Amino acid sequence: MTENTSPITPTLPTHSRLSEETTGMLLGLIGVAIFSLTLPFTRLAVSGGVDGDGLSPLFVALARALAAAVLAGSWLYWKRVPLPPKSALPALAMVSIGCVIGFPWLTSVAMRSLPAAHGAVLVGILPLATAVFAALLGGEKPSRGFWIMAILGSVLVVGFALRQSGGSLHLADLAIFLAVVLAAMGYAAGGRLSQTLGGQQTICWALVLSAPLLLPIVGWQSWQEQAQIASASTAAWTGFAYVSVFSMFIGFVFWYRGMALGGVARVGQVQLVQPFLSVLGATVVLGETLEWQTLIFAIAVIAVVGAGRKMQVKRS
Repeated sequence: MTENTSPITPTLPTHSRLSEETTGMLLGLIGVAIFSLTLPFTRLAVSGGVDGDGLSPLFVALARALAAAVLAGSWLYWKRVPLPPKSALPALAMVSIGCVIGFPWLTSVAMRSLPAAHGAVLVGILPLATAVFAALLGGEKPSRGFWIMAILGSVLVVGFALRQSGGSLHLADLAIFLAVVLAAMGYAAGGRLSQTLGGQQTICWALVLSAPLLLPIVGWQSWQEQAQIASASTAAWTGFAYVSVFSMFIGFVFWYRGMALGGVARVGQVQLVQPFLSVLGATVVLGETLEWQTLIFAIAVIAVVGAGRKMQVKRS
């Protein structure tokens, strides 16, 4: 069964290469909008909100992946989707390590001590990292102008992060940077695999293949942390529900489909606006302060995304 059997795989009619890339950018933007609330809701899950108790970072990271794996497995069973070919297993493993386990775990740890807005701007270097992995894994050759725009956008968001933190980075920032590297690997591998396997099947199989590893760990955690889990606030469970359903499942449907249509490196540049969407989300969800400097950086980053959109990216 191929990707066009999915009734909820987002598709829009395309008539040319340009319209296909535009469709990919739009779908990628929807995915980024969903992902942009990941850090605010992760912080809500581990902090418990203003007056509540939170869940442990490891539980939030792994249990959310296991919950998403149940959704993914249900869809695969409902559609009677055949097993993926053996040739897809290396890419699925990279998606599992990077996006299903690595990024959620490391960001959950970081959100224990970092404000969501601070962590969000660090994630802004993800487009550059994704483009690097897209080139390393083969199939895409960004032009010099594209790299200049990607680097410029990344410099902007890192500069913003340094400004927000007073010119120095926290120890938890290292966890964010490592999370970015792992996520970029998973994005690039999954985006390329989506071109043949389909966006929804890619994330579904990555989640399901991770489940045998996650199940005993989450079971052991649930037993060890039963008191903390029982006392967790409604706000904490709300954050957990969002990152389980939207961040780990629905967002990837749009994201991988977008990269399959528009290319990993090009669609990855849409992520440059994610830090600022996340900052807005942190303001709404967590009540963190929105400063005018954020809006200035947001305008600058959006301008860079627009310029990078016009740069050539060769695809094989």
